[in-house]
Amino acid sequence: MDQVKFNSIDELYNRLKPAFKIKIEELERKNILNIENKDLWMYLSKTKWQSKENLELCDMVSDILNLDEYDFLKYINNKK
Repeated sequence: MDQVKFNSIDELYNRLKPAFKIKIEELERKNILNIENKDLWMYLSKTKWQSKENLELCDMVSDILNLDEYDFLKYINNKK
């Protein structure tokens, strides 16, 4: 199977936006408000993706959709 190649981080970020949108809508249904794409991106970049090599798009989408909300909220609250 051919891997999808991205020419920039911005291109990858834009490709992940639909997954971010789904996760943000899910969080809003749980009354977790004011979360933005960049919050999810920063959290996963620092906690999950930083130490991995050859990440595939499907793995990144899975990480977004299966995000541990408790750890994410801890991270967000520590950033403020």
